[in-house]
Amino acid sequence: MSKPTEKELIELFKKGHQQDYVFNILVDEYKVRLYWHIRKILVNHEDTDDILQNTFIKAWKGLDNFREDSNLFTWLYRIATNEALSFLRQKKRANLLPWSGVEKNLSETLESDEYFNGDAIQLKLQKAIFTLPEKQKIVFNMKYFDEMKYEDMSEILKTSVGALKASYHHAVKKIEKYMNEN
Repeated sequence: MSKPTEKELIELFKKGHQQDYVFNILVDEYKVRLYWHIRKILVNHEDTDDILQNTFIKAWKGLDNFREDSNLFTWLYRIATNEALSFLRQKKRANLLPWSGVEKNLSETLESDEYFNGDAIQLKLQKAIFTLPEKQKIVFNMKYFDEMKYEDMSEILKTSVGALKASYHHAVKKIEKYMNEN
C-alpha cells in the first residue's frame, strides 16, 4: 500500500476516519524537521521537546479547520515558529530580562548542552546567530540550515519575499562581522 498524500490524510482526518492513525503519520513525517527548527530557536533540548509537543497539540486541535490554502508543512512550521517565539517572550518577561539577557542565556545554555556536539567554529557561528534580532535569526536559520525557499518562508512568516531576502542579507553581514571580530 502506498503512503497517502497530505491531501488524503487531511481528508481522512476531517471526516473523522482513523484520526489517531492519520495524526501519527503526520507526527512521524514532521517531528524531526520541526524539532530541529525549534531547537535552533530555543537551544535547550527539554524546552524544544515541550514546544514540539505544544506544536502538535495545536495542530491536532486545528487540523479540522485547516483551510489548505498553504501546504501542511508550512502550516506546521508556522505553528512551531510562533510557539517557540512565544515561549522566548514568556521566558524574557518571567525573568525580566532584556533581549540581550536572553541571548546571553541561550549562548551559555549551548556551551553546557550535552547534546551539542559541534566544534569551535560551529559554536562561534551559533553565538553569532544569537546576536541577531529575532526575525533575522529565524530567517537565517530557515534559509541557511533548513535550505527553505523564500516562498515557503513567506507563507510561514507572513511577510514578503523581498523583506525576507533583505533580512537574510543583513543577517549574513552581521554574522560575518561577528566571526571576523571574535
